[in-house]
Amino acid sequence: MEKISYLDATLLRWQVGPSTFLALPERGARLMNWNVTLGDGSVRDVVYWPELNTLDEFHKVRGGNPILFPFCGRTFDENDIYFWRAADGVRRPMPLHGIARQGEFQVVHAGERGFTAQFLPGEEARACYPFDYEFTVSYRFEPLALFCEFTLKNLGAAPLPWSAGHHFYFTVPWSESLTRGDYTIRIPAAKTYRQDFSTGKLVPGPRLGAEENLANKELIDCIHSGLRSREIIFGDKAGSGRIVVGHGVERVPPPDAALVTWTASDDAPFYCVEPWMGPPNGPGHKTGLHLVPAGGTQTFLVEVRVQ
Repeated sequence: MEKISYLDATLLRWQVGPSTFLALPERGARLMNWNVTLGDGSVRDVVYWPELNTLDEFHKVRGGNPILFPFCGRTFDENDIYFWRAADGVRRPMPLHGIARQGEFQVVHAGERGFTAQFLPGEEARACYPFDYEFTVSYRFEPLALFCEFTLKNLGAAPLPWSAGHHFYFTVPWSESLTRGDYTIRIPAAKTYRQDFSTGKLVPGPRLGAEENLANKELIDCIHSGLRSREIIFGDKAGSGRIVVGHGVERVPPPDAALVTWTASDDAPFYCVEPWMGPPNGPGHKTGLHLVPAGGTQTFLVEVRVQ
């Protein structure tokens, strides 16, 4: 591990075999970039990061892996967006994708293969999620893989709700000779949903095949659930250097676990494949909402590897 200067900030960089990982743990526990040096000396970006002139609005940068906590996507309370209601009956605000990606973290460990950072809730975070807890993000880096684990410890006396996730921005296409249409994705899902952005409710999604072309616009903002396997695989049709996203640790994820596919436009240089603990608006419809008992701890692990 080494420290490097970047736009008046200090990044951490890890070289693990052919892989290089860059992160700024203090800001949202953000992994920024992952690239792999190939056998011919060329470099392939796996996790996308754009060229920047400033780190202002860092949490809004479309790149890396923003951490979504305590809830993913948009929450609603009585059809009002960006609010939620806990078991105590109090209505509270909740920004898009929660409070961690724009939050401050403290590095509690940084070693030769990764780091662990603990969330330091600020004023906004305490107003949105005013509970007694400890939330940490831990990355472990391997030569052609990464593992990221969330740990939520409930330090209070009442059950603690959460339904967190990841927002990986993957570089697609990763070859200059290809387009997005040259890539396919296999998602072993039994159900698809979309979110009604006026109410927050889940509505039936598109009918999709076991393997779909990444150029299929029906994939955008699609919520895939009922996963029959933890592995989601995507890549070019030749099958070289495919990416495998491992959702959780069990061979089959929980039935309400979700996988979201999204990109910003037809020509965006990234495609997002996002493992979530549950669909958006978990506090509203309770699907995929997890409760950490008083004094208890829960974890959520994902794996990404290049095969």
